[in-house]
Amino acid sequence: MSARPRPAVLLAAATAFAAVAVAGLPTASAHAAPKAPRTAVLDGTRLQQTRIRLDHGDPRLSAALKDLTERADAWLDQGPWTVVDKPRPAPGGDLHDYLSQAPYWWPTQPKTADNPWGCPYEQRDGQRNPEVDTGTDRQDVEKVFDSTYDLSLAWYYTGRKQYAQKAAQVLRTWFLDPATKMNPDLDHGQFIPCRYDGRAIGIIDFSQSYTSVLDAIAILNTGAPGWSKADRSGMHDWNVAFRTWLTDGAFGKEESAAENNHGTFYDMQLAALAYATGDEQLARRTVLDARAKRIDPQIAGDGSQPQELSRTRSWHYSTFDLVAYTRLAAIGRHIGVNLWAHQGPDGQSLFKAVDFLLPAATGAASWPYPELEFHRYAATDVVHAAADAGDARAREAVRLLEAPPGGDLWALRPAAEQLDSIAG
Repeated sequence: MSARPRPAVLLAAATAFAAVAVAGLPTASAHAAPKAPRTAVLDGTRLQQTRIRLDHGDPRLSAALKDLTERADAWLDQGPWTVVDKPRPAPGGDLHDYLSQAPYWWPTQPKTADNPWGCPYEQRDGQRNPEVDTGTDRQDVEKVFDSTYDLSLAWYYTGRKQYAQKAAQVLRTWFLDPATKMNPDLDHGQFIPCRYDGRAIGIIDFSQSYTSVLDAIAILNTGAPGWSKADRSGMHDWNVAFRTWLTDGAFGKEESAAENNHGTFYDMQLAALAYATGDEQLARRTVLDARAKRIDPQIAGDGSQPQELSRTRSWHYSTFDLVAYTRLAAIGRHIGVNLWAHQGPDGQSLFKAVDFLLPAATGAASWPYPELEFHRYAATDVVHAAADAGDARAREAVRLLEAPPGGDLWALRPAAEQLDSIAG
């Protein structure tokens, strides 16, 4: 990897630039020299350095910034969303309880007055039932996650206060306002009509994306307009309560025991919450335990992920699981754990798992396993992550990657996202 200027030198340059305009170099921001946010997955120092490069008019970042601000602009006239506006409450009757429906379960009987759900339900792996996107909170909460991430990053890089103010409004409405806030639990995630009022695997509704909210909060905490001390305190308390529900509740313990992507995402979410709420000991222990608990049994010596290859969406789930692993490795960086360096007894490693995907990710070969809807770009972020971590094969592959819809934003938010839209 090329050498980077030291943060102190970059900060000095940014301060000087703020004081004296440099002829011919447009500034991307109107606010002062940036602070490094204490992000859980993103590298706050790297964000700070990127902001300084943008302030100096780095042309290599301009296309990514345009893509990011277009996303942020699209959120300005949407929302805010609330957990209490669904047409019927979760089982138990509290509108403040989050509700989602199992995506791959389908009715087997015609819906009638006596059987309004069409029960019993049967599972069709990888086939998403469209009814799960109506009548529950799943679609809205994903908009909360995505919008706050895009808006907070856009504010950090441009200084435009409308982005920060909108992100603050979205977060307050969903998590803090007594009239509209969500209870800090997932007791009714991925329910199955006439079968289960909620399931442990519903935790993945949050674990696959909620770390984006944690990082958005950390970015806003650097001094965003419209984001108050009370907002910071309220979100901290909500996250502590949610973390406690994850560690102490039956659903959290069951999801922790999962031996596929559900378990990986649980660990990643717990580690991020622990770090964000100040329990670095729990965060460190979770990342360290993932070596023997996750990598060794879930990744084979050749880099394949057998549990994910058995799915009807094997490409999606192989890349999806690596989103969790690469984020977990990013959290480890903050607490002195190099998860990328781990090798299991059969040579298992995150590098091998990413390298296993490279032929299909670069278009050099077709994906030889079951896949209902192949999207080459689904691997783009995890390949970027491996390249940044020092994988020579991944570095070579970066130039051959397919950009996801909306552009490749890795330069501005270097943390893997789930880039194809299927959920569950």
